[in-house]
Amino acid sequence: MSRYGLLALGGNLPSKFGTPKETIVQCIKVLSGNSIHIRAISRFYQTPCFPAGAGPDFVNAAVAIHTDLNPRELLVCLHDIEAEFGRERLTRWGTRPLDIDLIALDDLVLPDADVQTRWRQLDLQTQATKAPQELILPHPRLQDRAFVLAPLLDVAPHWRHPLIGLTVAEMFAQLPETERNEPEPL
Repeated sequence: MSRYGLLALGGNLPSKFGTPKETIVQCIKVLSGNSIHIRAISRFYQTPCFPAGAGPDFVNAAVAIHTDLNPRELLVCLHDIEAEFGRERLTRWGTRPLDIDLIALDDLVLPDADVQTRWRQLDLQTQATKAPQELILPHPRLQDRAFVLAPLLDVAPHWRHPLIGLTVAEMFAQLPETERNEPEPL
């Protein structure tokens, strides 16, 4: 069964493929060969490192996909690609050559609405120190991050969050203006 998905791509360190931008370009090529069919690619954006001061600026992008993989198979595939590009998961929100976040897959809510809501509503300090041990869909922090939402505007402005009921465009519009202005198209 083919599923529609949204992926956020980012990196702020060079990889064996080159600069962060070159790394993301190569990542998109690799994604296409792993039971993932790219349907749309956003522009590339330069965004400040999150959290502020934690490293060099990021290059971010988003892709809309179709895949026959189930959510867990897709996540394993994405983690394998990250590792191939030199990603090591040593610190939470650390610098990295490549980050691929599974933002959404159809309108799936995993593992359930209560768990997704609890993770979505965590305060920033807890988010910085605690990582879920299971796949949470939609991504619990997507509505808070201009560096995710700006690229998603290019590929899926009308995708609607199944629990909060807002589209990507509406979530982006609710961010403070200073945050909306941070992502700069390259």
